Amino acid sequence: MTYADIIVDISHEKLDKSFQYLVPEKLKEEIQVGMVVSIPFGRGNHVRKGYVVGISGEPKVKGIQLKSVAGIENDQETIMGEVASPLTYSHEVFGEGFYVMDVMVKRLSNSEDRIPLTISERLIDVNQDYTGEFIKVSGQFRSYNRHEEQKNRLVLSVFVRELEFVDEELDGAKTNHILLEGYICKKPIYRKTPLGREIADLLLAVNRPYGKSDYIPCICWGRNARYASGFEVGEHVQLLGRIQSRNYVKKLSEAETETRTAYEVSVSKLECIE
Repeated sequence: MTYADIIVDISHEKLDKSFQYLVPEKLKEEIQVGMVVSIPFGRGNHVRKGYVVGISGEPKVKGIQLKSVAGIENDQETIMGEVASPLTYSHEVFGEGFYVMDVMVKRLSNSEDRIPLTISERLIDVNQDYTGEFIKVSGQFRSYNRHEEQKNRLVLSVFVRELEFVDEELDGAKTNHILLEGYICKKPIYRKTPLGREIADLLLAVNRPYGKSDYIPCICWGRNARYASGFEVGEHVQLLGRIQSRNYVKKLSEAETETRTAYEVSVSKLECIE
């Protein structure tokens, strides 16, 4: 049997005490420390989010019936990098202010991705300039439509749930890691580069509570691209990868262009869920 120690995330209140849950057989290979999971909590077994802080093979207290982890959250992102811009005010929700800043995250090739973060004023001192410091965050990759130039533009950023400032290097740390589970909402576009490399573009709808969804562009390579090219609209998929940024030139008029940045998930593992 596998057991998980979980801290429950409750609105307006964080419980520092951890609770032990039984890990179902189907989740044993996936669950890891640091993941966000769904759990039944309290007398009414209301579904709450929790953070896995430990995994073991023995129950802490024998002879009692433990509740089981209901599932792993379908959008989880962890990144570590160097703060590349000051905090800038974005918006307010129910009296809580949110700010944005960019983080430069290194790839294995030593090139870098510039990833935008959205952070609550309750997580960080918004009067400080953290440019040049190293930060580790976990959260969700979210999207919204911004109306500009008489049409909607998809805007993406990492909505930060937890953050900590860290040393420049952490041995063995994954600097850019994302898990997504969602539904194909456009027919995948399969193509080959001039050098013969296979690519498939996906648009994944990732559901959130209260009827909301995030629409995340994803790119697959090689055999994953061939596999993804056969997906139909509405298929349920799960993927692992990293967020990447790339610059492109937008033509505004016959005489004017503008360099912009696009964000997408570069897929390393992909599976269709029945």
